Amino acid sequence: MIEVAQTLEFALPPELEAHEPPEARGIARDGVGMLVSGARRGSNAHASFHDLPDFLEPGDVLVVNTSATLPAALEATSRSGQRIGLHVSTRLAAGLTVVEPRNTAVIEGDVLSLAAGGTVRLLSPYKASQRLWIAAFDLPEPLLTFLAHHGSPIQYPYVRAKWPLEVYQTIFALHPGSAEMPSAGRPFTARVVERLVKKGITIVPLLLHCGVASLERDEPPYSEYFDVSETTVAAVEQARSQHRHVVAVGTTAARALESCFDERGRLVASRGWTDHLITPDVGIRSFDALLTGFHETRSSHLAILQALLGRSGVATAYEAALAHGYLWHEFGDVHLIQQNR
Repeated sequence: MIEVAQTLEFALPPELEAHEPPEARGIARDGVGMLVSGARRGSNAHASFHDLPDFLEPGDVLVVNTSATLPAALEATSRSGQRIGLHVSTRLAAGLTVVEPRNTAVIEGDVLSLAAGGTVRLLSPYKASQRLWIAAFDLPEPLLTFLAHHGSPIQYPYVRAKWPLEVYQTIFALHPGSAEMPSAGRPFTARVVERLVKKGITIVPLLLHCGVASLERDEPPYSEYFDVSETTVAAVEQARSQHRHVVAVGTTAARALESCFDERGRLVASRGWTDHLITPDVGIRSFDALLTGFHETRSSHLAILQALLGRSGVATAYEAALAHGYLWHEFGDVHLIQQNR
């Protein structure tokens, strides 16, 4: 039984971790499983992602994130001579960058030597994080160029083999900037998009560059850069005025959309840095459905799901997901949550 609380407590069996892309398991990108949860009916249905058009109606709007994944993992050497991983998270103003030294103790002022040349000076902890640092790179070329030449995709121990960068890109990836893939968009393929468009479902873009996965740990989310255009806002507003459904593809799209309200409560085109947190108490105003992956226990992403389904609804859905054998993480299955269906 999953505990219903501010966060959900459950044990994830190792066999429900996706250790490789579905293509390596003989499954197409759009062939992953999809749990469909309806808040109004309190129902949970089992489907495949390629069935997504069957759960939407003409006039509905899908909002997708066009951020592309960076090869944001580098090899470095600490002051003690230890070889470590360094994850490049978020580019800030004035040439500074948020980084995560992996599995090592560091202090303010430490200089890490990069295996491919250059150094990184750790200036200060980033906000309240215990693992992220504001850093200054000294490189032989611009940071994005250096990453393209020497970086690799960020990968965690549950992924058993090395995979090339294209495996970590979605069909919508246009603008490089995410430390980790906006993975809710990964199952989309040309044939699914074609079916959606033929059915009269509109797909509109926005941008939010994802940092490293602090949202999957018991710590608060931090600032992320986003950009939502007037065209996207107009499509969302038209769908809402016609009582159609707006589906945020991923918690990144959800956060960006909810960051676009002005002081008068109007949804407006916006860009900049967002600290907005979606919780059941804050609520959701811009969308009424969410396509997302399955999140770890105590993840702050779960608060977004709870804002749509309620805490008990999310607990029931996750019990169904665990019982049915859905897979977690970026190469796993997906969850479609519909608040008004």
